Amino acid sequence: MQVIKIGGNQLDDEEFLRQLGETLARLDSGQVIVHGGGRGTTELCRQLGIEPRFLDGLRVTDEPTLEATIMGLVGKASLQVVQALVRAGVPALGLCGADAGLVTARKLDHPGGDLGRVGVPSRVDWARLKALLDSGFLPCIAPVCLDETGRPVNVNADHVAAAVAAELKADRLVFVTATPGVLVDGSPCARLSRAECRQLIRSGVIQDGMVPKVESALQALASGVASVLITNLEGLEQLARGQSVPTELAA
Repeated sequence: MQVIKIGGNQLDDEEFLRQLGETLARLDSGQVIVHGGGRGTTELCRQLGIEPRFLDGLRVTDEPTLEATIMGLVGKASLQVVQALVRAGVPALGLCGADAGLVTARKLDHPGGDLGRVGVPSRVDWARLKALLDSGFLPCIAPVCLDETGRPVNVNADHVAAAVAAELKADRLVFVTATPGVLVDGSPCARLSRAECRQLIRSGVIQDGMVPKVESALQALASGVASVLITNLEGLEQLARGQSVPTELAA
């Protein structure tokens, strides 16, 4: 079982999507995709006159931003991913965390300030996800979820991927980003320990959107996920060929 998180900043790149579909078509069954929609959502917000705001890589989400986020993630990004996979012969099924109550979230309290309608996963419906996998589908999950009161919330895709991987007891969680791993002095680290990750965050080497990614990776390891990797699409292709890639995080 493998959970793959696809960053949203490359979903408007048709060549990236084509290569992603071809790569996933070569992998064994038992895959779950969680995707973001960052760049597209940010552009949509600006088109609607909403100025995007972020705190430690997390989108501050008021009501207008939430509406734009739902449109960007569920209305556009989900179809982009599913279309690319289906074209490659992968039986992808587009979903969001709210569908069938797959992922329930609670409000995310951040020490730096109020993020608004932003949640963090509190429950993943293992049985329903497993039923989709057993039926031969590849679930593609957009990180729009419902909270305990049934209201939609924006959840960071890294957090959703880590929660899904933990609930499914995944053998591996892979974060596919625009960079070939966690970069230190411009070069990807082959392996990082928990202590090294904390130090790199404190020193500002790991920053912006990489912070929730690394935090989620460490949480997944603490929850029993056997292996967590941060790499790019080329790295995912190497994994499909059985090769090792940076960056592997160690518990």
